Amino acid sequence: MQNLNNEKANSQAGTTPQSVVSVFIAEDHEVTRFGIKAVIESRPDFKLVGEAADGKLAYGEILSSNPDVVLMDIGLPSIDGIELSRRVKSAAPQIKILVFTSRESSDQILAAFAAGADGYCLKEASNSQLHVAIRTVAEGGVWLHPAIARVLVARCIGPAGQSGQTTISQAIPYEVLSAREHEVLRLIVDGLSNQEIAERLVVSLDTVKTHVRHIFEKLAVNDRTQAALKAVRAGWVG
Repeated sequence: MQNLNNEKANSQAGTTPQSVVSVFIAEDHEVTRFGIKAVIESRPDFKLVGEAADGKLAYGEILSSNPDVVLMDIGLPSIDGIELSRRVKSAAPQIKILVFTSRESSDQILAAFAAGADGYCLKEASNSQLHVAIRTVAEGGVWLHPAIARVLVARCIGPAGQSGQTTISQAIPYEVLSAREHEVLRLIVDGLSNQEIAERLVVSLDTVKTHVRHIFEKLAVNDRTQAALKAVRAGWVG
């Protein structure tokens, strides 16, 4: 009866309840793990299905609980987070992995994505950023902490104008995107999901999806990470 009342209230308010995302926490630092649990359990759209402080123990529990998203620390004992990500993705590729760490070296970032990570969030992130990051990867997107995008740019693309490189700003003029598309792109770089962008800009989700598709087409990219990298590289966002 309560569920029916909630559905009726949501219908009258013109809102659609968000699906519940199941989350597993792989984190060896007890205080940090406690804080993450508090964030997860405070949100009605998240459900904590397990936790572990050891990589070897986490592996079996992740497969048995089959979460939507694993919050993965890199510095786990027994099996580190990068190797654990690789094993989880090999056994259960549908499980999304959001690296949640204080480490931001380019080698570790690239290794994490090579192992199958779907996002990379620093522990300095706000609660709202963590919420967006989890929902983004759960919905099939890629989420990068803004600081991580800059690290990847420096490592993968290099400084502008070096040794005959063509800069993105030279190759793709700023005007190729409309003012609204630039606005959407900046929010993508900030890590917002399509739903969050729609709420921020007060437009429909379908409108945002259309803008995102046009951005990908104009920048010749396949996903949000590549679009964010090009935006940062071009100097279109600070």
